Amino acid sequence: MSDNIINNSEIGRREFLKVCGGVAAGLMAAPCSNNISAAGSKKSRRPNILFIFSDDHSNNTISAYGSRVNKTSNIDRIAEEGAIFTNSFCTNSICQPSRASILTGKHSHRNGVTHNGAPWNGQQMVFTRLLEKEGYQTALLGKWHMRPEPTDEFGYWKVLSGYGGQGRYHDPIFSSAKGSETVEGYSTDVITDMAIDWMDNERDPGKPFMLFTQYKSPHVPRRPAVRHLDLFKDVEVPEPPTLYDDYSTRQPYASEAWMHISGLNEEVANIFPPKDSGVPLDQKQAEWLGRLSREDREKYHEAYDEQNAEYYEMKKSGKLDDRDAQTKYFYQRFIKDYLRCVTAVDENVGRLLDYLDEKGLAEDTVVVYSSDQSYYVGEHGWAEKRWMYEESLQMPFVVRWPKVIEPGKKIHKLIQNMDYAPTFLEMAGAEIPEEMQGSSLLPLLSGDPQKVDWRDAIYYHYYQHGAHNVPRHDGVRTYRFKLIHFYTDDTYEMYNLKDDPYEVKNIYGTPENKRIQQTLLKKLQQLRKEYKVPQSDFKAPYVCG
Repeated sequence: MSDNIINNSEIGRREFLKVCGGVAAGLMAAPCSNNISAAGSKKSRRPNILFIFSDDHSNNTISAYGSRVNKTSNIDRIAEEGAIFTNSFCTNSICQPSRASILTGKHSHRNGVTHNGAPWNGQQMVFTRLLEKEGYQTALLGKWHMRPEPTDEFGYWKVLSGYGGQGRYHDPIFSSAKGSETVEGYSTDVITDMAIDWMDNERDPGKPFMLFTQYKSPHVPRRPAVRHLDLFKDVEVPEPPTLYDDYSTRQPYASEAWMHISGLNEEVANIFPPKDSGVPLDQKQAEWLGRLSREDREKYHEAYDEQNAEYYEMKKSGKLDDRDAQTKYFYQRFIKDYLRCVTAVDENVGRLLDYLDEKGLAEDTVVVYSSDQSYYVGEHGWAEKRWMYEESLQMPFVVRWPKVIEPGKKIHKLIQNMDYAPTFLEMAGAEIPEEMQGSSLLPLLSGDPQKVDWRDAIYYHYYQHGAHNVPRHDGVRTYRFKLIHFYTDDTYEMYNLKDDPYEVKNIYGTPENKRIQQTLLKKLQQLRKEYKVPQSDFKAPYVCG
């Protein structure tokens, strides 16, 4: 893989310089500027990079990716004015490992963050420090969700605190090098306020910046902003085709996983006793409602009391005893709150784009929108991630860079979150360390993707055995096929993604697919070796929780 990194980097630099108007080779380490004179006499200016990152945002709820249930105009704008990656995936579909792969450009087994709760080694190589050595200012605002908190990975940081590093939606608590503070407001709005304030008042305008703006939303428990409580209220949101999946052709794990929508607890589904009903709140309900101001608590009651009263009546009468009936009911409750949270994210993406326009920064700023992984929003009857199935293997990735990326570009190459770090380094004109396992996306962005020698498969590895009753597994995905290995009992699943895009027909072991099965098994072994996955990883004590 290191050879590919070097080759892709060189291609990227050549294409980059070509796009920038033929800057002399002596300026190769200093990326182009829209302000370079025709003679190339001015020193080039490196781009700012604004990385906007949410948590658990499903590709299927982004209209640029073909959402059937909502519109995300501002995220779409990034794709329309830049590029969208249609085959973007994570290395390990869970929050902390995904973030670690982004910072290090490595798979989980190489950066040490294999599961949520794994300690983060902040002293290892991270691309943000390398950017700082190149003169960049770096900042992280919002959700960090790793342990411990940052040290010097960023020049400036202020991160959500409490609730296992998740933070809370209303009046969030933030930690920084200066201590802890509670900020009044809705988390997504507050984080955007902080990002704009940092760009306005904290940064040095004479230096390029790398700003991480990272939202908690739409992560569980999905508390909408008060202004969105009635959004979708009278809408019947379309159900996904696999909402009532029976898992009949697969290994038993899918049917035994603890992530079914029918199993959502009342507090997570924003179900609580109506005001003046005489029914006491349970501990969790009382805790989160108690954090709201009196005015906001009244608005929550106004928005939810009628449907909550209906829910308690349906439950009492036995109308929700059947699993399919539960699934149907809870899907509508879940998806509407989820989409309300996504709406706030999209609005705040728009605020950031508008700010760049107003301040004259848009032309010199790379803007990326992504999420730590996609999410099941009813597909297979679930509301979670972790699996190697498409809905949680995916990651949204849209990027805009005026005058470098052709607007409306669609890139179908197989990419992963470990590719982000080398991409950002290449954009800044910095060297890409050979220890990074990802490859810079710059050749795909600035040139013709079809002319770039690129990987033909990706490797995935989920480690957190037992969490939500999901087993450890790894696997390989090509453009058309996927092989999943549940190595705790040495069983497999295989899918033809062209003929079976919803992955409901496991074809592993079928005689007619024997040849491709052998090819995928061989490819899996090859990628394990290429990425230096220790054999001990397949024998290590399993992590539960």
